[in-house]
Amino acid sequence: MMIKILLAEDTRDLNRALTAVLERNDFEVDAVFDGEAASEMLGTESYDMIILDIMMPKKDGLAVLRDLRAQNILTPVLLLTARAEVDDRVTGLDAGADDYLTKPFAMQELLARVRALTRRHSAYSGEELVYADIRLNADRFELSSQNSVRLSIREFELMKTLMMNVGHELDTEYLLDHVWEHDPEANPEAVWLYISYLRGKLIAVNSRTVISGERGGSFCLEEGLS
Repeated sequence: MMIKILLAEDTRDLNRALTAVLERNDFEVDAVFDGEAASEMLGTESYDMIILDIMMPKKDGLAVLRDLRAQNILTPVLLLTARAEVDDRVTGLDAGADDYLTKPFAMQELLARVRALTRRHSAYSGEELVYADIRLNADRFELSSQNSVRLSIREFELMKTLMMNVGHELDTEYLLDHVWEHDPEANPEAVWLYISYLRGKLIAVNSRTVISGERGGSFCLEEGLS
């Protein structure tokens, strides 16, 4: 069965080029040119992955993403961003994006991101990890304790790695190698950013579990004081 992708990109030449490359690599693509059309497609069709440009007419990609996550739709989302849109990238990850790619990019890089996100999403089905007072559920990409929050695929991978290595300090380079898998855009600041996201989500679910460690150093999941 072919993997079905929704592509929303308002630059028509780029939209057509991306569609052609994806289809040549055996993906099925529905292509639209604005965020409003993307939301309409998401209301009637199911997709294995969604690619959203941030800057689009009628409705931007971040608004589409927020609406998607508000409906508890967990489909992996890759954001396309201009290199200057640093704040939008952070906002997008906060809103539930699974990854982002900055323009201009090589088509092979796009294909690598698409394959990674679709492969990981399908591979995690049915998996659940438990430590102290937290549960990590792969079917819903959900971290739960007294409350529950959704995680992006990258947050899920990072939390899974920490939960599978309880009691062991994992340094930043180890996490880059095992969670980011040599992503050329990844760096120690990316690790720190996602550690910060997970710390915030542990607080949000009222867990006593904590992630110890400082920026650029090693990190460890620990059961805090109740």
